[in-house]
Amino acid sequence: MEKTEHKPPELIITKQKSEPSYIEFVILMSLMMSLTALSIDAMLPALPQIGRDLNVVNPNSRQLVISTIFLGLALGQLFFGPLSDNTGRKPAIYAGYAIFLAGTVLSIFSNSFQVMLIGRFLQGIGVSAPRAVNMAIVRDRFKGRGMARVMSFIITTIILIPIVAPSLGQAILLYSGWRSIFISFILLALITLVWFVLRMPETLSQENRAPFSLGRIVVATREILKTRIALGYTVSAGLITGAFLGYLNSSQQIFQEQYALGELFPILFGVIAISVGIATLFNTRLVIRFGMRFLVTRSLIVIFGLSLVALTIALLTSGQPQLWIFMTYLMLTFFCVGILFGNQNSLAMEPLGHMAGIGAAIVGSLSTLISMPLGTIIGQSYNGTILPLIVGMAVLAGLAYLVVRWAEVE
Repeated sequence: MEKTEHKPPELIITKQKSEPSYIEFVILMSLMMSLTALSIDAMLPALPQIGRDLNVVNPNSRQLVISTIFLGLALGQLFFGPLSDNTGRKPAIYAGYAIFLAGTVLSIFSNSFQVMLIGRFLQGIGVSAPRAVNMAIVRDRFKGRGMARVMSFIITTIILIPIVAPSLGQAILLYSGWRSIFISFILLALITLVWFVLRMPETLSQENRAPFSLGRIVVATREILKTRIALGYTVSAGLITGAFLGYLNSSQQIFQEQYALGELFPILFGVIAISVGIATLFNTRLVIRFGMRFLVTRSLIVIFGLSLVALTIALLTSGQPQLWIFMTYLMLTFFCVGILFGNQNSLAMEPLGHMAGIGAAIVGSLSTLISMPLGTIIGQSYNGTILPLIVGMAVLAGLAYLVVRWAEVE
């Protein structure tokens, strides 16, 4: 007789011979979902080289290598979630990986900036599949506290990626060109794809599948647009993500060029990413003590206040404050952003329990569609000072606060 492994009740799952163990499952899901962050952050140190090799005249235009992937993410999330409800989880993952690999190969062999951006757009569409579908796989296999525990492990792993990804990109650049960074994406994608194919069974049974239709997406979108809480927190999440994307877009120029930090840029970027990670880890305890609404409103107020102080200092220094002052501002601000990320999405989903799967896809897609142009505007406004970034942070945090107040009006 086969021995049954003793687990807490919430972690008991129906196990087949071919299924991965609990630890293997968490590692595989984490690596697949981390492909998104790696595809974004590892490219940051390479932007100057890409600009030179592809004859980009305006330095700010290099930022589109970062922001274009978000457009693909926004559109892909809306597609792959509902698709996986119809075809099953595995076919949707396969389709996403195929698009990601095609976009990566196109970027490697691009000889013009326009072709590079098309490749990045395809990458964004592709990585949206594991980002959206893996959440559904976790929901298929776990419930309640078991699901929360798995997600906490996955999120903790994903938090580490922005800390180390720029250093990985910088290390590759020391020995090779920027095209080799894309090759590293292919290697990780192939490893995780083969692992997924061989070890992960289909988690969505035939009887639980739903038809795929644009009408279903349209109906769900209309309901979200008519639900004040869902719409308000979706918009506020998009505004704050837009501020974060503005930072991502301009961070390489600010640190490597404005502050002349060169190869130290990935280290400082990682230090700031740590503040987001710490906030995410602390958020579980803070939510229990203060509640999500309290944390969201206070975090927005703090970001707005910090930005006003930083803007005053920046104006007095012609947009060139000392590095330690700027770093302090960023770390405090992004601690608040880390608090906001999870809570805004959770509050947006509160009234959507009856349509959780497609609701999450639409909320994620809409917030990303809002953030992409806003973050691009902030980045394209970079003028050799930190003023555009701080003004963008202040304006978007202030708007997000007003939207949240509107959402909570009964």
